[in-house]
This record gives sequence, C-alpha cells and structure tokens, in this order.
Amino acid sequence: MIRKIKIALIALLIFTLNQSSTPVKTLAPVGPNIILIFMDDMGYGDLSCYGALDINTPNIDRLASEGIRFTNFLSAQAVCSASRAAILTGCYPNRLGISGALFPASPIGLAREEMTIADLLKQKKYATGIFGKWHLGDSPEFLPLNQGFDEYLGIPYSNDMWPVNFDGLPAKPGTNKYRFPPLPLIRNYAPVDTISTLEDQALLTSRLTDEAISFIRRNKKKSFFAYIPHPMPHVPINASAAFRGKSKQGLYGDMIQEVDHNVGRIMNALKKEGLEKNTMVIFTSDNGPWLNFGNHAGNTAGLREGKGSSFEGGQRVPGIIRWKGTIPGGLVSNQLASTIDLLPTIAKLTGASLPDKKIDGVDLGEILKGDLMASPRKNFLYYYRKNSLEAVRRDNWKLVFEHPSRSYLDQAPGVDGFPGAAPENVIMKEALYDLRRDPGERYDVQAYFPEIVKELKTLADQAREDLGDDLQKKMGNNNRQPGKVLN
Repeated sequence: MIRKIKIALIALLIFTLNQSSTPVKTLAPVGPNIILIFMDDMGYGDLSCYGALDINTPNIDRLASEGIRFTNFLSAQAVCSASRAAILTGCYPNRLGISGALFPASPIGLAREEMTIADLLKQKKYATGIFGKWHLGDSPEFLPLNQGFDEYLGIPYSNDMWPVNFDGLPAKPGTNKYRFPPLPLIRNYAPVDTISTLEDQALLTSRLTDEAISFIRRNKKKSFFAYIPHPMPHVPINASAAFRGKSKQGLYGDMIQEVDHNVGRIMNALKKEGLEKNTMVIFTSDNGPWLNFGNHAGNTAGLREGKGSSFEGGQRVPGIIRWKGTIPGGLVSNQLASTIDLLPTIAKLTGASLPDKKIDGVDLGEILKGDLMASPRKNFLYYYRKNSLEAVRRDNWKLVFEHPSRSYLDQAPGVDGFPGAAPENVIMKEALYDLRRDPGERYDVQAYFPEIVKELKTLADQAREDLGDDLQKKMGNNNRQPGKVLN
C-alpha cells in the first residue's frame, strides 16, 4: 500500500510539473501518419516474405509487396531495453547509458532529456500513442507519458518477468521466477489489469491491436504516431483459441499467424478510414530469436547465432516500410540500414527538427523514393553488453573482435516453453567476414584482405574515441547518462 501511494504521489508530481512547464512551440500538422510495429524476438526467417516455411503471413507480405523490404536491416543491439532505446531515439543505446534488459523496479531508465520519435512528432502536433511493451524503466518518471506519448496501454517490461514458471504454473518460493512481481497491464500511469496466466498472454496481441485501432479512429482527422511494440514472440508465447493449430509450425507458427492477422486488421482500419495514402507503416523486430527455446523460438534463415549475440542472427531482422502512393511498391533494398535510422528519416519526412544532442541514425529517404543504389549508411557498430565493441561493419565487410559471447552452437535447444543451454562466455576469435558471400559468418578471410582489416580497425578506433569500449577498457567522449529514479 505504501509503495502504491508513493507511486501515485510521484505520478501526480510529474503530471503537475509537465502541466506547469512552458509549452513547446508547435507547428501545424504536416506529413504522414506513422505506425511503427515492433516485434519482440522475431527472427529474420519468421515471415513468408523472408522465406519462412509452413508459416503464412499474407498481411505482412502485402505490406512488403506494396512498399519496400530491406534485406540488410539491423537492430542496434540484440537485447530488449537497448534495442527499444535505440529505435525511439536514433542512437546507439550505449550512447544513452542503456544496456541489456531492465528488470522490474529498475533504478534507471531512458533519460527524459532524450528526444524520442514521439517527442519529435509533438513539434508537429501529432497525437502519439503506445500499445505494447515499453521496457525503458517502470518507475512513473520513466513511463511513456513522460517520453512524448499522449496515451499508453501495455506492459512495462518483458512478458516473462512474472511469477509464473515455464509450464504456466505459479512459481514456487525460492525459484528464480518467484522473485518477480505480478505482471501489470498499465494504462497511462496506473495498472488496470494483471497478466496472470498463459491464457491472459494469449489475448495480448488482439487486445493491444484493439487499442491501437481505437487510437487510429479517434485521431483520423489529425496526424498521429502509433507505436505498437508487441510483447511476442518473446517467450512465453501463446495464441488465442481461434488460431491454435492453424499453422504447420506448432504454437509458434500459430502465434505468428495471429500477429499477421492483427496487422491485417490495422491495414483494414486504415483503408476503411481513408488513411492508406497518408500513413507510413513500419514493421520490424527488436532482435533475432531466442534460439535455446527451440520450438518456441524463431528462425534466423541460416544466419549465425541469435538473440544476445552480435553475429547476424542476433541483429539482422525483418524491415518493411509501406506508404501507399508515395513509396513505390515491390521494392527490395539490399543496402545497409538500421532501426536507428527511423528517427532521422521520420524527421525529414515531417519537417520536424532533429534533437540538439548527437544521434547515430541517417536519413533513408533516398531509398524510400526508389533509389536502390543509394547507400546513406556506410558503417555500423556492433556494441553489446554494457559498452563492448564486438564488431564493426563497412558495407558488406564485417570485422569481429575477440570477445566473450552467448552461443547456441552445439547446444540442444529446449522444448515446449522450457529453455535449453546458452553459454554466455564463449570466446569468439577475431575474424573478417565478407557478408556478401558468407552471410552465415563461417569463413575468416583476414589473411586475404589485410587492407580491409586495417580500414575497419581505423573505424573501430574512431568509435572507441566517441563511445568507448569495455573490451579495451576505454572511456568514450560522448556517452550520456541514463535517467535515474527520483528519490
């Protein structure tokens, strides 16, 4: 009771401060509506338009056929909170002091001073809403209404952070899961329900879609930004009764097909409200699949490793953007791009001002116009853990530095919701990969291309000056601090 009263008082204080602060000068609504659908642990090979077998995703495939499908689209990091900080701010998450997956009652979160896509679009009087998983701090001062959003319905962190065992039964005292509080469904600042069972989990996809469609309809006469970070296919997975047994890939396939159905519901709502030609729909994932969960995990389409790794299976994800009538249909871009590029791309499209602080994203506008030879992103930095530079990339060349890593190789996966082994400190040796010929990162070609190695090591040294590198015990010059819980 005391904790609830404290939370309510903090929320009231924050709301009062926000109301009493000097209003930000805004301009007339302009630019397309933005819908950003952000999956959790969806693999590069989980959609039929990316080669999935025995999983049918016709609605997401239609997004791709009516817009652009990226084949070299990277999440900023292969883990929950870091990837979410990145997609919303256009920054490598280690620049912001966000790493890993934040746990309930985390003492840190995304700093209020960081500009999110929602903050950016408020300059243009967009209505902004989030419907899904937040995971950037669960204390009231970190929740979405303090990061540019007008409304929020969702869970504050991952759907496995709850006192329920892998079999769906309540966790027993003394077990790892027992330490978690009940998983709340939050509206704005306050819990409105509790996710207590696997059946509750099964209803999340449709429930959050219902809320997103309501938001779209309520704001159809103005510009809006709907951020839909689905909690699945992060384990525990489930599908509602209408979709169970509908795929040939068991419960995982059923759940992906239910996600696809709900994407179709959003597309139908846009068509019914006459919004198709003024709405840009973006579909992507926070990282690759959690492979040690076996038949409850996704597919990397042959890329090496998965979630929690800086190899391509951990960070290369589906990336689809549709803006009917503006982005030419049926495009496939093989150019390097990342989730951190969405904020500057959206800023350019809407005429919004970029943040004053340094960001790492680039504008993908030329590619979206149909110039498939344009390559606005030349380089990419593969940071992981707190601030370890594990690899660097220029075009299709990737230099991996020696580092300890999670690895799923040669480990028997789990089954039916239970995890298999995934050692965290397997030493990966330095290697150079030509991703054009070797997307599975199997063959070290350092000996053949010493000039490429030298070039990439120079890029790495520049990154270390800017952002630091725990592997070399170097501090960066331009790292920022995360937000901290109010005392």
